[in-house]
Amino acid sequence: MSELSAQKHSFQAEVAQLLHLVTHSLYSNPEIFLRELISNASDACDKLRFEGINHPEYYENDPDLHVRVHFNKDNKTLTISDNGIGLSQQEAIDNLGTIAKSGTKDFMSKLTGDQKSDAQLIGQFGVGFYSGFIVAEKITVESRRAGSEQSEGVRWISAGTGEFEVEQINKESRGTDIILHLREDALEYLESYKVKQIINKYSDHISLPIEMQKEVWQEDEAAEGEEPKGGQYVKTDEWEAINSASALWTRSKSEITDEQYTEFYKNLSHDFAAPLAWAHNRVEGSTEYTQLLYIPSKAPHDLFTRESKAGIKLYVKRVFIMDDADNLIPNYLRFVQGVVDSADLPLNVSRELLQESRDVKTIREGNTRRILTVLDGLAKSEDAADQEKFKTFYSEFGSVLKEGLGEDFGNRERILKLLRYATSNNDEISTSLVDYKARMKEGQKAIYFVTADSLNAAKNSPQLEVFKKKGIEVLLMSERVDEWAMNFVHEFDGTPLQNVSKGAVDLGDLQDAEEKKALEVAAEQFKPVVDQLSEALKEKTKEVRVTTRLVDSPACLVTGEGELSPQLIRMLKDAGQPVPDMKPILEINPEHPLVQKLEGSAQFDDLANVIFDQALIAEGGLPEDPAAYIKRINSLLLK
Repeated sequence: MSELSAQKHSFQAEVAQLLHLVTHSLYSNPEIFLRELISNASDACDKLRFEGINHPEYYENDPDLHVRVHFNKDNKTLTISDNGIGLSQQEAIDNLGTIAKSGTKDFMSKLTGDQKSDAQLIGQFGVGFYSGFIVAEKITVESRRAGSEQSEGVRWISAGTGEFEVEQINKESRGTDIILHLREDALEYLESYKVKQIINKYSDHISLPIEMQKEVWQEDEAAEGEEPKGGQYVKTDEWEAINSASALWTRSKSEITDEQYTEFYKNLSHDFAAPLAWAHNRVEGSTEYTQLLYIPSKAPHDLFTRESKAGIKLYVKRVFIMDDADNLIPNYLRFVQGVVDSADLPLNVSRELLQESRDVKTIREGNTRRILTVLDGLAKSEDAADQEKFKTFYSEFGSVLKEGLGEDFGNRERILKLLRYATSNNDEISTSLVDYKARMKEGQKAIYFVTADSLNAAKNSPQLEVFKKKGIEVLLMSERVDEWAMNFVHEFDGTPLQNVSKGAVDLGDLQDAEEKKALEVAAEQFKPVVDQLSEALKEKTKEVRVTTRLVDSPACLVTGEGELSPQLIRMLKDAGQPVPDMKPILEINPEHPLVQKLEGSAQFDDLANVIFDQALIAEGGLPEDPAAYIKRINSLLLK
C-alpha cells in the first residue's frame, strides 16, 4: 500500500488524560480489550448490513461478513479485522481522536482510584476502543469505507500519548484492521489458546463468525529409522470460526446458561457489572418478534441527560437496523438494555416509520409489560437475593420509574405497586402502598402523603404534627419527581390519596366531635386576629385561617386543592418555566403562645411577617426579602 499523505493531529483535550489512565491504571481485567474490539468490529458489520439494503454495491465482491483475529509473534502484533462498513479519513479523525459523545468529563469525575471499579467505567462511557492501550504500546488502524475507491483508505497511528497520525493509503479490501503492537508484559495474547479462550468467554454469541487461522500439528523431522521427538502447531491458509456464530436471542432458553446471558449483556451494553435480571421471550400473534431485555444493576452516568440516547437494539430477521430504538421502550424505562428482533417490520425501516407503525406500538407495549412483570416478580419474591436485587433496582432507578405515573396511564396501577417510600414511622425507603394500606388505622379513609425537597424537610414538616399526635402514618415523598408525578395519581386500589399540605385537613372519622367543635370556637374567638393578619399579609397570602393540623408550630402554609404547590413552583422556576402568580394559604395554631401574643401587640405587623416567613422557611422556601426578615427578627429580639 502506498502512502499518499500524512498529517499529525492532537487528541481532544481530555483524551490524553484518559489514555494515561487506561494505560497505567486499569489492569484489573485487561483481557476485556479483545471483547471491546470484537464488539466494535461486529457493529461495523451490522452497519454494512443495514446500509447494504439500499446500496448492495457496498458488498463489492465480498458478501460474507466476518471478524478475523490473527497475530504475528515475530512482530509482536495482534490484529482484529472486519469486512464491515469501514471508516473514511474524516471518520477516523472524528471517531478515534475525540470522545466528545462519550462524556469524558463525567468519566473523569467518577474515578475513585480503585482499579477494579474504575475499570468498569470504560464500558459505561463508551471508550471501548481505547481499552486496546491496556495491552498495546502502539495501535495502528487501517480502514476503507465501503463504496469508496481503493486509494481512499486511511491509516491511523497512535502510541496513546498526546498525538495521533493519519495518512491516506491504498487498501484493497473494505473494512477495518486494528493492529495492536503489544507490550512486553502482554505477549500472552499471541498464544492462540489464550485468544480462543477469551473469545469463547466474551464473544461466543456474536451473530457472525469470528475466525482464526486453522492450525495443524507438524512433527519435527527425524532421521531415517528414528521416532519423531516433537513438533509444533503451524498455521494454514484456512480460516475457521471459533464461536457459535448464532445470535443468542434466537436460541432456545433451555440452551443458554446464566453465564452466557450475562456475557451477552456485558457485550451489548459495555457494562462490566452483571445485570439484575432479564426476560427472554418469543412473542407470536399479529406481530411476531423476539425480545431479550435486561435490567442493569447500575444507572448510566447520563440517565437524566435529555440529549442522551437510550433504547433497544432493533433487528429485523436478524439484520441489524438501529441502535437506541427509543420507540421500542417508554421513556420511564429508558435504562433497559436489550435486543428486539422483529419478523414483521420491513428491512428498510426508518425512524419515521418507527414513530407511526402499529407493529412498533405493539412491540413497545409488549416490552413494557414484560419489564414490569420482571420487576413485580422481584418485588414479591420471598427469596433474599431477589429482594436485594429489587432494593438495588429501586435505589438506582426508582426516581425514573415514577415518571411512568404521568406517562403511562394504562400501567399506572402496576407502577404504583412497585414504588417505595419512607414514612413518618420509618425512615427507610421500603414501604409500598400495599404495605401502607395494610397498616391504616380503623376509620382512616385516605392514604396520606407529604412532598418536600428532602427527607428531613418531609419528616419535620409542620403539616405532620396532628398526624404524629394521632399516630397516623404519612408517606414521605422527598424526590423532585414526586411533586410532579403525584398530580396524576388520585387513588390506589380504590383508596384516595391525599396530600396533607393541600386544602383543609380532613381526618374524617379519625377526628372526634370535640375537636371539630374546638376548631369552630377557636375560629370565632380568633376572627379579629385572623382579619388583622389577612390585612397585614394581603400581598403574601390569599387567605388566613385557624387550623387543628398544628401542634408545636405557630403556623404553616398550605395550597388550595388543584393548585401548584410551593415545591412545584420552585421546580418550574429553576427550570426557567413561566409560573402563574399564586399565593398560599396561611394556617395558624390558636394554641401556640406566639399566635396568642398577636392580639393587641404593638409589633403586630412585624410578628405577622415573621410568622409567615418562618412558615415559608419550614416548607423549604426563602423569604422574598431576607434582609427585611433579619431586620424584623433582630428588632423583636431586642424588645
